[in-house]
This record gives sequence, C-alpha cells and structure tokens, in this order.
Amino acid sequence: MLSVDLLKNGSSPFRVLCLGAHSDDIEIGCGGAILEMLSAGVDVEVAWVVFSSGADREREARTSADLFLGQASRKEVIVRHFRDGYFPYDAAHIKDEFEALKTKVSPDLIFTHYRDDRHQDHRTISDLTWNTWRSHMVLEYEIPKYDGDLGTPNLFVPLKRATCERKIRYICDTFQTQSNKAWLTEDTFQALLRLRGVECAASEKYAEAFFCRKLTCSLLK
Repeated sequence: MLSVDLLKNGSSPFRVLCLGAHSDDIEIGCGGAILEMLSAGVDVEVAWVVFSSGADREREARTSADLFLGQASRKEVIVRHFRDGYFPYDAAHIKDEFEALKTKVSPDLIFTHYRDDRHQDHRTISDLTWNTWRSHMVLEYEIPKYDGDLGTPNLFVPLKRATCERKIRYICDTFQTQSNKAWLTEDTFQALLRLRGVECAASEKYAEAFFCRKLTCSLLK
C-alpha cells in the first residue's frame, strides 16, 4: 500500500478546512486525523465550520472544537444556524456561506462529507464543497448511522490507540444533547476505527478512512 505524507508536501503553515453539517460531524468523521496532524509538530492552521446548530448544540460545537484544536497554531471556529434536515431547500443561502468562505480561506486540505451519504444535509455540504473548491485536496469522511450507507473508502489515516481514545472520549463527553441516540456510544466509534484499521493494516490496529475523488501525482523531482 502506497503511503503519502500530506504534511511534508504542503505549504507552511499547512491550512486545513473542516466542514460539517452538524455539531458533531467533523469530530466523528475526521477527529482522529486532526488530532494526529496537530501532534506532528508541524505548523497547522485550521478553519472549522459547522452549518447547523441551536444554542445548546453551538455550545457543544465550540467546546469540542477547543478540545480537538488545542494544538493548532491558529484556529477559526464558525458556527451557523441553518435548519437541521432542510439543507437542500436552503441551498442558495448555504451556497452564499461557501462563497464567503472562499474569499477568506485557501486550504491545502479540506475535510467534508461523503458524497453518497444518505443524510440530505451531509450530501448538500459535500456537493457545495466540490462546487466551491475545484482544484483542492478534498477528503470525504464517513458518519456511521441507521441508514447503513458506509461505502468503500480508498484513503486511510492510521491512528495511535491513544488518539482513538481521546477522540472517542471528547465526543462522548461533549455531545450530551445526543446521548440518547443509539449511535453515540464508545463501541460504535471504536468498531469503525478498528474495521478501517484492519483494511489498511494499521500498526496500532485503528484508522480513519476517507474517499479521495481526485489526486494529482507528480513523478518528476
């Protein structure tokens, strides 16, 4: 399996844009990768954008972002309040948010939702990501849920066991408004991390997985 070091080939500072429809999406989808990246001793700046939130959910989103981004050299956390479940019907206004972001953020790497996610809000964010940033490195993350829409990802980020434990603890401790949901459990997150670790032969058994639609490979030095 070919290994690519994104941080080594990027600019300095390395700029990351994380996009999530809901307050816990980024953490579930790419929280481990973010924690590993920020512990690598590289100058990393992160823009963290959540598009749907009420008062309680915004507090959780900001608390969680502070936990996950504690080692970032610079961070910007943006929380919007578009109506949960209605993103396709409010897409023009959400598109305006993307256009405004494009004028402020020039990322080296973008994390966004999986294009074939069955949640309509997730798909809207994914579609607008590709519509807005057409020449950037985009990795689509996965969210486990009732719909059973997990696909076959093609890019893996092996994680240290301690990183997995931090990710799971941060999510389960912070998002108390979701504690009644069947999917918000430690074993749900651990199971998916372990499965993806098997698929990429991760040395410490765990990994996050992503969908990489386009990647340009230069063979010249």
